[in-house]
Amino acid sequence: MTPDELTRPLGLSPPKPRLTRRVSLAVGLLGVAAAAGAVAFLAIQRSADAPFAISRIVTRDQVFPPADPSAGSRQSAEALEGASGVSVLRPPGEAAPGSIVIRVPDVAARLEPAPDPRLIEHTRFGLLPKVGADGARPARVYARPAVAKSGPRVAVLVGGLGIGQGPTADAIAKLPAPITLAFAPYGSDLERFVAQSREDGHEVMLQVPMEPFDYPANDPGPHTLTVRAKPQENIERLHWLMGRFTGYTGLVTFMGARLTSDEAALAPILREASGRGLLVLDDGSSSRSVIRTGSTAQVPTLRAQAVLDGVPRPDAIDRELARLEDAARERGFAVGTASALPMSVDRITRWAKALETKGIELVPVSALAEAGR
Repeated sequence: MTPDELTRPLGLSPPKPRLTRRVSLAVGLLGVAAAAGAVAFLAIQRSADAPFAISRIVTRDQVFPPADPSAGSRQSAEALEGASGVSVLRPPGEAAPGSIVIRVPDVAARLEPAPDPRLIEHTRFGLLPKVGADGARPARVYARPAVAKSGPRVAVLVGGLGIGQGPTADAIAKLPAPITLAFAPYGSDLERFVAQSREDGHEVMLQVPMEPFDYPANDPGPHTLTVRAKPQENIERLHWLMGRFTGYTGLVTFMGARLTSDEAALAPILREASGRGLLVLDDGSSSRSVIRTGSTAQVPTLRAQAVLDGVPRPDAIDRELARLEDAARERGFAVGTASALPMSVDRITRWAKALETKGIELVPVSALAEAGR
C-alpha cells in the first residue's frame, strides 16, 4: 500500500487535471433475516466546477439475491455481512447472530439536574417548587425533552410509585423512558427513586390525594385535600405534599371525584399550582371533574382520555390502549393513565414497543401540555 493510498479519500483515486471521475459506492443494510431492506447506489461525480450525487434505490434482493430462489428474501445475518462487504470481528467460535441491533444513546433526552436552585423555595414543609426570577418554570425545566414531530402523539402516566420498593424499582426499569411516572407522597426513599427515574429519562409528577365522594370511608391518605377545608388549610396540606420530593413537572389528581367536581374548592388549589410553575393533570377517573372548565380553565391543565387499567385484566388493558391510539389519531394527541400494577406495567411495555410501527409517537405528558390547553 502506497502513502498516497493511505491519504486519499476512501474509494477515490487522485483527481486528474480537468478530467471527471465517477465512483460507485454500494451501501448494504444489515438486519433481521426476514426484515425488508434497501441499498442505495451513489454515483458521485467530481468535476472542476461543482460536485453532485445521483442515487438509485433498489430492493435488498436485487443486490443480495438469495442462494436458493425458493427462499425468497430471507438470508442469514452472516450472508448479508459477507455480501455487503462488511468485516465483523468476533471471538473464535462465535457466528453472526440472527439479528443485529445497534442502540444509540438517547443523549437528547437527558433531563436537567434537580433540584434547580432557581426553582426552589425553602419552607417549613421542605423545598417547594417556584417560578424562577428569570421566568423559568418547573413544568419545563424538569420535563423530558421531546422533539416536535408531525403525526399523532400519545402520553402515558403510570402512578402509585414509591409505596412498594420492589414494584417501584421494576416499573422504573421496565417502562420506556417517554412514560411519565407519578409518585405517591407517602412512600419511603422517594428522593432516591425519583432521582433514579429521572436518570433513566423519565419525567416525574406528584400525585395529590383529593377527596372522593365516599370520603372518609374511602380515604386517599393523610393531608387529603377536601371540599370542607378552608382554602388556606388545603394550601398548607398541598405544601406538605409538595415538599416530599423535588424535580417534578406538575401535579396529578389521585381519587378526588368530589373535590374535582367543586369549582369553588378546586380553584385556589389550581391557582397555587399554576403560580408555582406546575402543570396539573386530571387523571380522567371522574366524569364530573371541572378542572378544565369555568374559572379553572385559565390554569395550565391536561386531562387524560383513558384510565388504562380501570379493569385490571390483560385483555381490558389492551382494549384501552387501542382506544388511546384511536383517540390520538382522531384529535392528534391523547393521554392515558394507569397504576403501577405489574400487569399494567407489562402490558404497557409490550404495547409501547410496537407503537412506532403504527405511526404514533410516544411522548411524555409535558409534551402535550400546550396541545391540551
